[in-house]
Amino acid sequence: MEFDKALVHDVSIDALYAGMVLLFFVIVERSLTYVFLGLRSQRIAKAIALAPAGAEISSPRFRGGDVLSRSMAEYDEVQHRPGVTRAQVEDLSMALYLDVEGKLTSRLWILDTVVTAAPLLGLLGTILGIMDTFNALSSGGISDPSAVSRGIASALLATALGIGTALFGLLGHNILHRQADNLSEAFKGYLLRATTI
Repeated sequence: MEFDKALVHDVSIDALYAGMVLLFFVIVERSLTYVFLGLRSQRIAKAIALAPAGAEISSPRFRGGDVLSRSMAEYDEVQHRPGVTRAQVEDLSMALYLDVEGKLTSRLWILDTVVTAAPLLGLLGTILGIMDTFNALSSGGISDPSAVSRGIASALLATALGIGTALFGLLGHNILHRQADNLSEAFKGYLLRATTI
C-alpha cells in the first residue's frame, strides 16, 4: 500500500507551525499569570509582615480571587477556628501547597510535550520529503539539478522548523518553570510565617 509522502511531509510541517502557535499562546498566558501572581505574592508578604504575631490577617490586600490569596485566606481562617489542632493546620498547609503548586505548573506539560515531539516531527518530515524527492528522481529521471535541490531544501525545512520549535519551547519552559518554582516556594514561606498555632 502506497501512501502520499508529500502529503505527510506537508502535514508534519503544518503540525510544527501549529506547535509553534501553541507554544506562543501557552508562554504568553503563563507569563501573564505569573506576573499577576507575583504582584499578589508581594501583597501577601506585606500583609503577613504587617500583621501582629498570632493575629488573624484581615488585610484587604490578603483577600483576592487568585489561587494564592484564596489559599492564604483559607489557611488563616482555619487556623483561627476554635478547636483546630496543629496537626490539622499542618495537613491543611500541605494540601494547600500541593494545590497551589499544581495550579502554578498547569499547562507547562504542553510545552514539555511540544519540545519533545517537535524534533521528531521535523525528522519525519525531512525523511519523507527526501524519500519523495528520490522517488521523483528515480521515476521521472529529473535532469534539472535545481529541482533536486529544491526538493531537498523543502525536506530540510521540516528539520529546521522542528529544531527551532523545540528550542523556543525549551527556553520558554525553563523560564516559566523557574517562575512557578519561585512562586510556590514563596507560598510555602508564607504558610510557615502565617502559622499561629
